[in-house]
Amino acid sequence: MRLPSWLAQHLAAFRAVLVFTALLGLAYPLAMVAVAQIPGLHSRAEGSLVQTADGRTVGSRLIGQLFTDADGNAVPRYFQSRPSAAGDGYDPTSTSASNLGPESVVDTLAANPDDASQSLLTQVCERSRAIGELEGVSGARPYCTPDGIGAVLSVFHRDGLTGPVTRAVSINQACPATPFVTTYQGVTVECAEIGQDYSHGIVTPIRGDAPAEPEVPADAVTASGSGLDPNISQAYARLQAPRVARERGTDVATVRGLVDRYTTERALGFMGEPAVNVLELNLALDRQFPGNS
Repeated sequence: MRLPSWLAQHLAAFRAVLVFTALLGLAYPLAMVAVAQIPGLHSRAEGSLVQTADGRTVGSRLIGQLFTDADGNAVPRYFQSRPSAAGDGYDPTSTSASNLGPESVVDTLAANPDDASQSLLTQVCERSRAIGELEGVSGARPYCTPDGIGAVLSVFHRDGLTGPVTRAVSINQACPATPFVTTYQGVTVECAEIGQDYSHGIVTPIRGDAPAEPEVPADAVTASGSGLDPNISQAYARLQAPRVARERGTDVATVRGLVDRYTTERALGFMGEPAVNVLELNLALDRQFPGNS
């Protein structure tokens, strides 16, 4: 007996669902589980977990983590990871970037701190200043004020976009703060009044006299795209080495030797930059200097 066309089409669709469910829902996952048991792949399939000598799992080689105290302050005896925009920091369930780009230079000022927000520039400036203080180096960066705020003016001209400057406002410094520069093209610089609209001025970042190559490297002040990067640059690791050596009661050369040991070179010899796995490096420090862990 010939089935009605509509019923034949439904049966064919049902058979396709069964076949693809068996192939993609059962056979393929089971095959991947089997492949994951191959020697050399098993640990990676399990998440590249890192364990201590006593069997405790302390993290993953693939996911970064914070080395801070309960108040969020850096623990001086450990190397610090780069900033993270994932949740409260390195939260695998909230992996994300800040979505702020190079043009994010103007802060949102508000009387209520919950309504205020920092631009990417101010975040970088604030982090650079804090790291400079932690490591005992200059945290100065171009376009940053000495107190770690984006050095940006809103400049008003007589004829809109042209003509003499008639007014200049340090738009990231709320009154009664003292502007980071006194004058701009002969006009006294004002602090920003909360609630005032300065959008009609020309946003003008001021470079300042900071060196073109800051002592604090870029990865120390910027978060990765995922917010979970487990690595830091060699430059950032070497910057931290004197502090860690001092806290561990050893010499800088010993600590920098460990940095070199836990540095991964460029992929295929030319892709990316050498990177240092922070978790593995800190665990090596604890093994070598157990009394200071």
